[in-house]
Amino acid sequence: MEKLKVLIPTDFSVQADFAYIMVEKMSQKLDMEIHFLHVMNFPDTVSVDSEGSIATCGDIDATYVKVQHDIALKKFRHLKEQNGKHIHTHITFGNLNLSITEFAEKKHFDLIVMGTKGAHGFFEKLTGSETQIVVRKSKVPVLSLMCDRSDLHLKNVLLVHQFEDNHHQDLKLMKLILQVFEPELHLLQISKTGNDTEKIHGNMQAFAASHGLEKYHMHVIKDSDVENGVIHFNQMHDMDLVCIGTHGKGGFFHSSATEKLINHMFKPIISFHLN
Repeated sequence: MEKLKVLIPTDFSVQADFAYIMVEKMSQKLDMEIHFLHVMNFPDTVSVDSEGSIATCGDIDATYVKVQHDIALKKFRHLKEQNGKHIHTHITFGNLNLSITEFAEKKHFDLIVMGTKGAHGFFEKLTGSETQIVVRKSKVPVLSLMCDRSDLHLKNVLLVHQFEDNHHQDLKLMKLILQVFEPELHLLQISKTGNDTEKIHGNMQAFAASHGLEKYHMHVIKDSDVENGVIHFNQMHDMDLVCIGTHGKGGFFHSSATEKLINHMFKPIISFHLN
């Protein structure tokens, strides 16, 4: 089994702790290389060399930056004392969301894991959660969660999709989870009419065959939209992990079901960019 390279962005909050707890739980069966990334929100005119010397454009006090950098280093030392020296730590400067996605893609990570507080109301429309924005921009799959999942047992995995879409999707991560944890796989499509179940079942079977999925349960439920459909389905069937694709088009003028679920649903969610 190949080693999964996993990135945990951290601001040293409890949400980042939740992310590590989830990764540690999964690493009991998956071979993982775990990296933490702390992004210091300074312009890209601020940099640090290998010896820790800070350079700025002059508009930002280098002493202040060095103090913040030293605090982050101290917190990382404590993190290693708690969790073991096997974890890797990184500090970078720049825009938070852009720095995370660029770092993950440049360093060829297989998965980003982020704890989130979620977002609601006008704040959600205006800016969204940090995790939501990373999901929108990242080409690397993102596993998001809102709370402590140390008691998680992966017995039921849900794949939400529009199965008439015959484009081949990258389900490598989900298939690895199915192989290692051996949960039940559930395929779900939300229908606004509820009159097309037979057709959707045919699409599901064709999708499963083309993606090498052999054992699965098929579900079609009628609901007003994808977000409500997934939430209502979970209330009835209690999934342990939700997998759902995104076109990466969320924002003020575009509503993304995946981003809404990340902000509102208390189940771990793996999001991946649709082809």
